[in-house]
Amino acid sequence: MRRKANRRRREPRPLPLPRLPRPRITFDWRVPAWLLGVAAAAWLVFEAALLTLDQPIRAIEIEGSFHRVSALDVEAELAGDIGRGFFSADLRAMQARLETAPWVDNAQVRRRWPDTLTVRVVEQVPAARWGEAGLLNVRGELFIEQARHLPPELPRLAGPDGAEAVVAERYLRLHEQLLGLGLQVVEVEMDARGAWRLALDTGLEVRLGRRDVDARIERFLAAAGGVLAPRMTDISYVDMRYSNGFSVGWASGALARARDQGEGNG
Repeated sequence: MRRKANRRRREPRPLPLPRLPRPRITFDWRVPAWLLGVAAAAWLVFEAALLTLDQPIRAIEIEGSFHRVSALDVEAELAGDIGRGFFSADLRAMQARLETAPWVDNAQVRRRWPDTLTVRVVEQVPAARWGEAGLLNVRGELFIEQARHLPPELPRLAGPDGAEAVVAERYLRLHEQLLGLGLQVVEVEMDARGAWRLALDTGLEVRLGRRDVDARIERFLAAAGGVLAPRMTDISYVDMRYSNGFSVGWASGALARARDQGEGNG
């Protein structure tokens, strides 16, 4: 018998894909060159206009309410800027120079066409004395370390270097708290160890120490509005550095009056 030969089926061959033409990418250098030329021309026109308009500064007008800062000093500080270009003058540098003056809080320099600078100066407002000769502004910042004149009506604050803001914040809280009792704090001091003391307008000194200062202040306020209220002018100091109470030091005049009253009653 004849065996049939095993015939393998041939898979149909895929048809070849047609070859598409490769796209030709061309770059026209004339477009960016044209744009660059336009930009360069615009820049040249701008520079030419700026040079034409950038006329020298010829006048400086100074505004502000002056008590400690002199308008002549401000004018002298900016005298070197006369003649500079109206647009090219560095206004920020001018402001920075003006604000380095001790009594200047902030300064604003503006242009006024065609050749004038307007300068507005705001002076520092002293809110408290600091130490022996310093002055603090309303933000509790030390702006003068050695003042020639210290307003005596200002409260005196003192503390270690860098503690100005902390002491000023403590003073503001005490001022509000004592004002409700008809008392005025005139001195607040924190020593190098962190111990606090304050003085009132009656001459009374309050010793608070380092620990539990807020609680001791509350205890003093309660006593000042209660048992101590009738004798506030007779007290030299109140020492709050006790766990649950306080001690009182009487003024010498109060002791003398007490002795006289005792002898008269005897």
